[in-house]
Amino acid sequence: MTDVERRGDQFVVDALVLAEAFDLSVEETRHRMQGGQIASLCETGEGEDAGRWRLTFRHQGRALRLIVDAHGEILGKSTFPVGHPNRAAQAR
Repeated sequence: MTDVERRGDQFVVDALVLAEAFDLSVEETRHRMQGGQIASLCETGEGEDAGRWRLTFRHQGRALRLIVDAHGEILGKSTFPVGHPNRAAQAR
């Protein structure tokens, strides 16, 4: 398997890519994905970004973002800190 494969309307990302980004073992990464502890979002590019997809994975205050083309080739990759998704709601 390459790092990212496209299967119809979905993308499958090699667990090693996520494991490296979140400093986990491949086994722990799979376990956390199945348990919903690693969240994912796939966004389709529009306009000048047509033909590209943004895949974002979030885990314990960190995010991995991959920009991929229709063949699953990684065009861009970044990691960055993110806040807790419910933090704004908790502050009210």
